[in-house]
Amino acid sequence: MHLPKPNLGWFLPIVAVMLGVGVFLLDPLPLQVLRNTVFDQYQRWAPRTYQPAPVRIIDIDDASLAKLGQWPWPRTRIADLVQRMQDSGAAAVVFDMMFAEPDRTSPSAMLGVWGASPELRAYLAGLPDHDAVLATRIARGGVVLGHAMTRAGQAPGHFAQPFRMVQVGGSPLAFLHEFKSTVGALPGLQDAAAGNGAISFVPDADGVVRRVPLLLRMGDRIVPSLAAEALRVGQGARNYMVKTAEADGVGLQEVRIGALDVPVTAQGEVWVHYTRPVAERYIPAWKVLSGEAPEAALRDHIVLVGSSAQGLMDLRFNPLGGTMPGVETHAQALEQILLGTHLSRPNWAPGLEVLGILTGGLLVGFVGIWAGALLSAAAAAITLVITGWGGWYAFSQHGLLLDPVTPGLALLLIFILTSLLHHVATERRQRWVKQAFARYVSPNLVSHLVDNPGQLELGGCRRECSFIFTDLAGFTNLMEKLDPAEAVALLNDYLDSMIRIAFQHEGTLDRIVGDAVAIMFSAPVEQPDHRQRALRCAMDMHRFAQRHAAKANAEGIPFGATRIGIHTGEVTVGNFGGSTIFDYRALGDPVNTAARLESVNKQLGTLVCVSEATLSGCTGVTTRPVGKLVLKGKTLPLMVYQPEIPEEDQSAIPDPDYASAYRLMADNDPRAREAFESLAAVRPNDPLVKLHLGRLEKGQTGDVIVFTEK
Repeated sequence: MHLPKPNLGWFLPIVAVMLGVGVFLLDPLPLQVLRNTVFDQYQRWAPRTYQPAPVRIIDIDDASLAKLGQWPWPRTRIADLVQRMQDSGAAAVVFDMMFAEPDRTSPSAMLGVWGASPELRAYLAGLPDHDAVLATRIARGGVVLGHAMTRAGQAPGHFAQPFRMVQVGGSPLAFLHEFKSTVGALPGLQDAAAGNGAISFVPDADGVVRRVPLLLRMGDRIVPSLAAEALRVGQGARNYMVKTAEADGVGLQEVRIGALDVPVTAQGEVWVHYTRPVAERYIPAWKVLSGEAPEAALRDHIVLVGSSAQGLMDLRFNPLGGTMPGVETHAQALEQILLGTHLSRPNWAPGLEVLGILTGGLLVGFVGIWAGALLSAAAAAITLVITGWGGWYAFSQHGLLLDPVTPGLALLLIFILTSLLHHVATERRQRWVKQAFARYVSPNLVSHLVDNPGQLELGGCRRECSFIFTDLAGFTNLMEKLDPAEAVALLNDYLDSMIRIAFQHEGTLDRIVGDAVAIMFSAPVEQPDHRQRALRCAMDMHRFAQRHAAKANAEGIPFGATRIGIHTGEVTVGNFGGSTIFDYRALGDPVNTAARLESVNKQLGTLVCVSEATLSGCTGVTTRPVGKLVLKGKTLPLMVYQPEIPEEDQSAIPDPDYASAYRLMADNDPRAREAFESLAAVRPNDPLVKLHLGRLEKGQTGDVIVFTEK
């Protein structure tokens, strides 16, 4: 028997690691959602601390609408707003809105609505157009207009490009988020503005805005976002320098806007590290128009004009678990760029995460395969803790977004798979040990100790058990005549079958001494029918021994008969020996008595003897009384019987003639001798008839037989 080895032990951890790497590279949507959820939790635990930055939001809030009227406002009011901010020295005035249609309140537009007289129409026609007024204000400089990009349609016929793109390291177009067209401001307004930026976001699948793009793609053109244009115009710069990695597939590395070097994702985005809501960031639009806004809050600031009014519905989900006006997303991105507090997921992050899956996965995998449950669980737990702590440390201390989710799930998957294999291998090993141990100890004892390991200790208990002792007559002489190898093979074949029969009846092998076998029942597991089991087992052993001897004799091997003794009594059963080795056995007089019954067969001329103590718990068995035997060293007689053991296809036949003769002998009736003489004439080879007739002829009476030899 060879010890089974976990053939997949070295292979499965590698497969599991490769599976984890494969899932990481595929990056399915559920994995992205989990990763983003962890990044969001980081921001909730440690939001960016607000620090004053030269960025303000001019808020068209509900109060402004209540004071100045519903939206949209006339472009002349927007022009006044622009002039107020320009006069206050704003570095850039940035509109997070579109002026895509002519002002419906312009005098020329109202001519088609009012039923005016010719004189009034001539007067209105002479008034300045509101869009022209706004264009004039915008042309004074420092104004950035917004446009909304779309996934469908064709490139617009007119699109102002007051900027210039300088590319380093190759074209970034393949990496940028792609749009087909855009809805921009009126051509006159675009041409007057210093900047033209996209107000579009690219939310994740759950609708949360975590990144703000600096550059986008429209057809074959690179288009800056509103935040990028705000930074360019605020510095009075003209150029963007876009640095793309030379290696294929890496994408953008950096965008330089004026004097600012901004680290970006491969798609040209900036991760936004959000702060909690801060009132200082906002100035109501009505205060600017009324002149109540402090000039210091506007001078040299990038001011973004947007709306927090509920009715205008410009609200976005953020990682902090709430909503905020879309204009604030631009403002927070600008703040962290100007403050230099970047939140980034560097290009090397995926490589580091793959390395974590490989090293951590192999460690967890091999420990899980070859170590115990506690050590493998500890290794997995420590690796998971290090992975999670590493992600949090990178975020909280260095502003880096490292993914702990995919490596963590991969490590967990590897731990589960390898632990499962280890469990299967352990079960196989236990089965092997159990099978191997059962070749030295009885299977029922092995099963009992496996199920009750607490009983594997020194000590015993009192219990009534049944015992079978067998011995092979004449085998010592046979050993001297046969080749040793042949004799051993012959004996092993015989013992193997005898023990197999005992195990079939759930007996426990007590010992093997040469060609003799001792079997006990009702230990270690109690068996209420242990007497019946013992007798049936002995009868099956006798039948096998008879056939085996007949077959061997037919082959010219003088194989002897097997003698069997069966007895029942109360003994002490348990583990005996010491701290070095255990010997599970039964101790007590019934054990010796069963051995004596086996031995007395030789003097009786019988092959099987069973005591009345055993027979009292048996049914369906035909027996003949042997007598009340006083064994050597004993003082009390023991009633012993010879079971009538039928062949496989026959039933035992009662022997009324023998029973009648035995009763006469037991009653000291003088007719007993005549009865046995009659039986001897009919069956001269009957061992019990010969035994009792010989005793009667010597003048002995009764059925008590005293033995002076073992």
